[in-house]
Amino acid sequence: MSDQTSEQPGNRPYDWAADPDSGLESEPEPDEITAETADDATETDVPHPVNWRALTAEDAEYEWLALNEWVDWLRHEFGLPASIIPPAWHRHPELVWELSALHLHWLGAYDPAQHASAPIGWLADFHAAQNRLREWVALSGTRLDRDRPTRQTIWPGEQVNPPAAETGIVNRDEDFVAFVIADVNRRAQAEAEFLRRAEAEAEDRP
Repeated sequence: MSDQTSEQPGNRPYDWAADPDSGLESEPEPDEITAETADDATETDVPHPVNWRALTAEDAEYEWLALNEWVDWLRHEFGLPASIIPPAWHRHPELVWELSALHLHWLGAYDPAQHASAPIGWLADFHAAQNRLREWVALSGTRLDRDRPTRQTIWPGEQVNPPAAETGIVNRDEDFVAFVIADVNRRAQAEAEFLRRAEAEAEDRP
């Protein structure tokens, strides 16, 4: 059953809010909207930078899923090869930061309130980002069907860790879900530990 709107002559929808007998208040006039209400309305609409180092467990889960969905759209929409966006990009922070910044730039460029020339600016930056992504992928060692952690340069005095072995990528989506669950749990444990220390310090104060 489809929704139908009562109409007046001339196929204009009936304004129930403007009818004093309807019991509904009319919408405020444009000059009645204050700066405070405008800020409240747009606060959640404007894309904000994502600091992956400072995200809570709840925020991290949301950002991972949003970024993953967008990256999947991006690689299909532009036919990007694994040399630019590999399946295990989520396991390489250098790729996460680059793709996250590109995602936020895209959100801003295609916002309805944005200037009409903003998309061409994003496309130019996207072209430059592809070159950087190629470099990141080449350095990381991740491939279409296998992955290994990005190798780190050990500075004098630092602990030398054994090189990580390559692992095959059997099911990319399952690997992403397992990775996000582990990341969210790690952040939740860190938050709980922080609260425990804060409570202990508060109890120790005179």
